[in-house]
Amino acid sequence: MKVLTAAQMREVDRRTAEMGIPGIVLMENAGHRVVEFLAERFAPLSAQRIVVLCGKGNNGGDGLVVARQLHTRFTPQALHVVLLAAPEELKGDAAANYRMLAACGCPVWREIPAEARLAALVVDALLGTGISGPATGVMLEGIREINGGFPLARVVAVDIPSGMPSDSGEPVGERARADYTVTFTAPKAGQVLPPNCDGVGELVVGHIGSPPELYEDVWLSLLEPEMFEELLEPRPPGGHKGTFGHVLVVAGSREKSGAAAMTGLGALRAGAGLVTVASAASAIPIIASHAPELMTAPLETGLQGIAEGKTVIAMGPGLGRGPDIEALVARTLAEFEQPMVLDADALGWQATENDGLPHIRILTPHPGEMARLTGKTTTEIQSDRVGAARAFATERRVTLVLKGQRTVMAFPDGRVWINPTGTPALGTGGSGDVLTGMIAGFLAQFPGQPDQAVAAAVYLHGLAGEIGARALGEKCLIATDILRYLPEAMEECADVSDGV
Repeated sequence: MKVLTAAQMREVDRRTAEMGIPGIVLMENAGHRVVEFLAERFAPLSAQRIVVLCGKGNNGGDGLVVARQLHTRFTPQALHVVLLAAPEELKGDAAANYRMLAACGCPVWREIPAEARLAALVVDALLGTGISGPATGVMLEGIREINGGFPLARVVAVDIPSGMPSDSGEPVGERARADYTVTFTAPKAGQVLPPNCDGVGELVVGHIGSPPELYEDVWLSLLEPEMFEELLEPRPPGGHKGTFGHVLVVAGSREKSGAAAMTGLGALRAGAGLVTVASAASAIPIIASHAPELMTAPLETGLQGIAEGKTVIAMGPGLGRGPDIEALVARTLAEFEQPMVLDADALGWQATENDGLPHIRILTPHPGEMARLTGKTTTEIQSDRVGAARAFATERRVTLVLKGQRTVMAFPDGRVWINPTGTPALGTGGSGDVLTGMIAGFLAQFPGQPDQAVAAAVYLHGLAGEIGARALGEKCLIATDILRYLPEAMEECADVSDGV
């Protein structure tokens, strides 16, 4: 699903108008999408007490359409339409919709009546995506009313919660609370990036008539199961362990054998046919005790023979640090053409450029590791996760998975996908090792679809964490629980793709 900035949205609206769909039609459609949502979630609307708060811009015009449709189609138990502006301040399509609302006999208040405080639903149509800087004056007062003046109400934001910037995840001032947000055409960047993504409630996208081809080339997308649905289809009846790839995991040490085991198990549970773990000889008995399905090989004998015939190499978790490890990683990158997933201790190497070769290299740093790779501070990385990931991926010709809230996947051609799944419960030792294994496992099965393999692993990893946290609690989830709930996550995604 494409994600747009405010400027891109304005350009889409402009080009839509050039194609013969005027703004007033788009505004009517936008209001209709909001009313459809209200009717679906809060039926019967005739029994509801509703307040619609409108500003003077196009977002307020959308709200006036919502009010007119509620008044003429559903006759709620109580409907209070509040315009926090003088009618003469309205312009263009918003002014036209005000006149249509008045013609229907629906009263419009300039202040919030006392009886409106008991509303069950508040529609926030004060400020839209055109805001620059923090809300002030009467709009700020309106935002504060939404946040504290309606104790019984659910809040439905029109397009974007008032006061929230549309292009940035960082707040710039006070914003209205929202239980639901009905946005139009596509999500906006500020709605899908942290921390603002936590303030939109349930995000619903309503299509209002802009042709998708007008924004199909946008490089930022929100990941959804349909983007990797082919990878979850039933396997062919004649498939066998050799059909689904062989992952080589180069990981672990005497002190961190669990990291190697979790990486290997992640690859197996994601569906790889075979997994071999190459680790220090002293760690192999411990690794084998974790899962008899894992094959093992002593790392001391060298990777040349071990890597032969392997589909994917996953490298780094628990491997240790030092000149010997750096040399091992550098040799592996230079000598082997298989797709590689590099994490943890394999990210300490300096030769991060892919030299324009067609080899698939997937890096999975957390923000601290990303800071070391780029020479920036962790704060700098976190302040622009999308920009940092995209710049690194395009410059070094690698696929980068920047872990954290709303994990960012950046590709060598400049595309960026943002993952909406995940939970603070994943902030536990070993969860990144499981993700490395899952990426390798999907890549082993689908070497011709590397982007979708990464997407499937990242999305399902986050979703399995969410499911596990619901069952066990955020504090009690441990890394291997991700594997326990992965089948349920796969089933849920397959159902979504099938339209169930």
